Amino acid sequence: MNDPKKYLSILGVLAIVCFALALMLGATFKSPAAVLQGLLTHDFDIWQYRMPRAILAVLVGAALALSGTIIQGIIHNPLASPDILSINHGASLAAVATLMMMPGTPVWALPVAACVGAAVAYLVLMLVAGRQAGPLQMALIGVALSAFYAAMTDYLMLSHPLEVNTAMVWLTGSLWGRTWSFVEMGAPLLILLLPLALLYSKSFDLLTLGEAKAATLGVNVSRDRFLLLGLAVLLAAVAVAIAGPIAFLGLVAPHLARKLVGGRHRVLLPAAMLTGAIILQVSDIAVRAIKPPLELPAGIFTALIGAPYFFYLLRRSL
Repeated sequence: MNDPKKYLSILGVLAIVCFALALMLGATFKSPAAVLQGLLTHDFDIWQYRMPRAILAVLVGAALALSGTIIQGIIHNPLASPDILSINHGASLAAVATLMMMPGTPVWALPVAACVGAAVAYLVLMLVAGRQAGPLQMALIGVALSAFYAAMTDYLMLSHPLEVNTAMVWLTGSLWGRTWSFVEMGAPLLILLLPLALLYSKSFDLLTLGEAKAATLGVNVSRDRFLLLGLAVLLAAVAVAIAGPIAFLGLVAPHLARKLVGGRHRVLLPAAMLTGAIILQVSDIAVRAIKPPLELPAGIFTALIGAPYFFYLLRRSL
């Protein structure tokens, strides 16, 4: 059995290293000494561009990974993640509708719209799939609903051509242009929500044994299931409101973390958060380093990693 503490420590160190690299890399390279000096002297590039972007990469990556871990565990579906089950696309549709129909919407309103869209998308998924749907059926229904929400989003963008540029950059899943206003909007919510899941780690372990057995062991199944799934939806919605729909991160990070530290949620949840933070930081660093000062959206990089892995999981489920 892998040593969970050792792997948690390694993941923590890697996350710190990636954060430092995010401050060093950009349109121009800054040495570690230059970064340190810039931090002490409040260098504009570091403090106004690189620092908020690096902070958001950590928070958004951790939030999407934790959301995916919760969803996979609660509904016992290895193919589940916020994007596969259409939660991200529902949040995106609601946020784009807000941007298109109410130009000049303040930043703080996006999480509210995204949370409503994510909650509605999850309810629609449960109504369409029902309680008897297997992992493969639920994944396919989620993909179909995602396509529907994406079509609705495209229609809104075509109907409001003057605001389309703002939505296009956001919809690709990118941290480009994210400033302290996004940190102020999203960080308090995510810092509040992320630790909440750890409080339910014991109940989470029991729920994975099955609802009937968990109930006999003293778990309030209906309450804990509702709270944990609600938490997963909120985490995904806030992450989407900040960075747009980052593809497959919520699918891949939980699987990688589970391979490293096992299935006990006391260590799996923080491991998944660190793994998600690392993946998004590496993706954001990579898209900045390919051809500076131009850059691709981080969501494209995560899709290149995650899509083959999703097909691999899909084949195993057939």
